[in-house]
Amino acid sequence: MTQKNESENVLALVPLLHDSGLLTSREAAAPLASLVVQRLAGDGSNRQFWRVGRKDGEKICLAVAPAGRTDLDMLEARSARLIGVHLHDRGVRVPAQYGWDEEQGLLLFEDLGDVKLHDLVEQSRNQSGELDLHALRSWYIQAVQQLAWMQIHGAVGFNCDWCWDTKEYDRPLMLGRESGYFLRAFWQELLGQELVPGIEEEFEWVATAASQAPVTFFLHRDFQSRNIMAQNGQLCFIDFQGGRMGPLGYDLASLLIDPYTALPASLQEELLVVYLDAVMALHPVDARLFRQEYCFLALQRNLQIIGAFSFLSRVRGKAFFASFIVPSLVSLAERLRDQELRDLRVLPCMVTQALKLFQQGV
Repeated sequence: MTQKNESENVLALVPLLHDSGLLTSREAAAPLASLVVQRLAGDGSNRQFWRVGRKDGEKICLAVAPAGRTDLDMLEARSARLIGVHLHDRGVRVPAQYGWDEEQGLLLFEDLGDVKLHDLVEQSRNQSGELDLHALRSWYIQAVQQLAWMQIHGAVGFNCDWCWDTKEYDRPLMLGRESGYFLRAFWQELLGQELVPGIEEEFEWVATAASQAPVTFFLHRDFQSRNIMAQNGQLCFIDFQGGRMGPLGYDLASLLIDPYTALPASLQEELLVVYLDAVMALHPVDARLFRQEYCFLALQRNLQIIGAFSFLSRVRGKAFFASFIVPSLVSLAERLRDQELRDLRVLPCMVTQALKLFQQGV
């Protein structure tokens, strides 16, 4: 799928649309007369997205194609197919799949519209930027309750061979692509700072603590407000192709410390309690131990966010992400006040220095 205009996009999609029963034979014979294909922009992903509909306004589906034709691109597409089917079969609210072309890595998904949980958050803000928590609470309660279901039921029968990236969330991933991402993409490349003595040892300690959490649950790994769609009062999870086995707590942290929304601490705590209740209704959990694990997993996620936003804004030229780096740093500074993290010395100093550099106009 390397088409340069709408007409070519339509023609390229027709065989799969027809084979999947989404087009009549008459429509397939003259698709340009009846179909509209609109290219959509992804957030951090380089995958290609199109909305397919009829010219009378009827929605048909969303089409998703790999960013390119590399082995990794095709494996990622395969993961979206297989993990999506599995989650749907396990009763998780993810988009229905209408068609799959393995050779092209092309998927046809249910079109859930354009409203994300992030949009609902922004709509609830007043002129001072404060959130209407009454309006948001029910949405977020639904999100954490559905998350618990996905993590528990999604793990049942999950095949790690479906994963295109890694089969589970583990210590090497934390060090290489979360704390290591923070050091490379943010500290060294974006800020141009030298490696600080002692920071790698601190990150080793954090990763060791975080990796104590059992990796026996389904992990989405990018469970945040822009990957949750809202339609007809129901939430639906998307962008699950990076799923793997992992611990409880990480996806919850992704949602609660999401810099796109900046949920107040009071709502985060309330939702954590709701989430724990939902998990314990499905699976026994030690609440005290969960909170300890959550602290370290949330720190790992916070580091990953900052690294990702730095890379996407500086290397990929996606300016949207740059404005969320400082809020992510503020969130990290607040997290480092947690009693569980009291032994960290180097990282808090680095965060303070980074915030000063941004104040000076880095």
